[in-house]
Amino acid sequence: MDLTPLKNGLHETPKAGKGVLPALLMLTSLFAGGFSTAHGMTIEERQALDLSEYTVTDPDASYFEVEARIELLQETDNPILMQQAARLESGPSCKQILAIPPLSDQIRIPGFYPSPEEWRFASRPLFQFEDTVSNLAGAYVASDDIYYAECLVSFLDHWAREDGLMDFYYVSSHPQAWFATESMIFAAAMAYSIARPRVENMQEEKERIDDWLNRLAHQHADIPGRPGNSCCNNHFYRRALYGTMVGILTEDQELFHFGISSIYSALSDLTEEGAFRLEMKRGRRASHYQNYALLYLITNMQIISRQGYDIFDLEINGRTIHDAVDFAMDIFEDPAALGDLAPREQYTGFFNDDQYFAWMEIYQSRFNDPRIAEFIKPMRPIFNRSAGGYTTLYFMEPDAQDQEIIEQEPEEIEETRVFSD
Repeated sequence: MDLTPLKNGLHETPKAGKGVLPALLMLTSLFAGGFSTAHGMTIEERQALDLSEYTVTDPDASYFEVEARIELLQETDNPILMQQAARLESGPSCKQILAIPPLSDQIRIPGFYPSPEEWRFASRPLFQFEDTVSNLAGAYVASDDIYYAECLVSFLDHWAREDGLMDFYYVSSHPQAWFATESMIFAAAMAYSIARPRVENMQEEKERIDDWLNRLAHQHADIPGRPGNSCCNNHFYRRALYGTMVGILTEDQELFHFGISSIYSALSDLTEEGAFRLEMKRGRRASHYQNYALLYLITNMQIISRQGYDIFDLEINGRTIHDAVDFAMDIFEDPAALGDLAPREQYTGFFNDDQYFAWMEIYQSRFNDPRIAEFIKPMRPIFNRSAGGYTTLYFMEPDAQDQEIIEQEPEEIEETRVFSD
């Protein structure tokens, strides 16, 4: 990935910085490039940011405190956590998992809307990969059995040896394979971050995986996306998620800064109400994409915070990520809160799929929002195959909820989270 322009203003050996960035540094970062932050940043404006105050401080830090969570799960009497752990602790057969062939040939994915059945068929092996890495990580946390962590390393090493995912078809008019593989990269990286520090041997395998993930991330992020759209909207936030996680795992400052720049860009895109302007362009799906952006931004911020930075307190133009969260909850409760930003007749099918609300478990572990507390009760336990995995298992406080709420079978969901531009 050509990130040369990003080096303007970066130090070769930047000092580690923790806590809230000084106000002067933040203002310098925002305006040094001479741009207005009335809208989401362009690629050039993101590259002009001076993010040298952010450095990787702990390459072994996952997106939650793994050892502490394993200990909690072994002691908890919370029924939701106990039931989910029980379902996971007898995990899959590693022999069967290693038989899954890596996707080393060129990946092509048809568009969802013109050909949904063909899209579903072509996407199966991609979803299988995401489920596999997330399930192995969950089985390890639930059981504290190193077998599953070592199996995850072996599985990823198999793909690294074959240079899996490196060959995907992309032209600007047909970006589906590019969209699809971005979630595979962060699914692998987040699961791997749980397992790698706990696997004491397999050093050669881990070095191959580190190299593979780093090359994958650079190659994928080198595609800028379409101006005013996938360059800068929720798809950028998705790419930033693997940028941050892989940047930490491989101590790659350029990738780490690439990931962090998405937070600055997203906050600069907020309206006074807390709406992401680029996501409001989706019309009837504005509410869905406000939430969809939060799914990746909140998860990314959690990863960044684990390096010692108070990124949740970052303020741009008087607004923080909390304004975006509040606006999402407002429009969920009453679409009239959209005002003139989007039609009030909003698509609501995503409310029936818990995966879209994995970010809420992360957010609640830090901020006790009463509206979110009620909203996610019927969603639990929440699982997202790529963005965080078993988030209820990893983040829910035992006293937050002690029983699952069973509702009627949800209607069929349009699976657009990966592929819509």
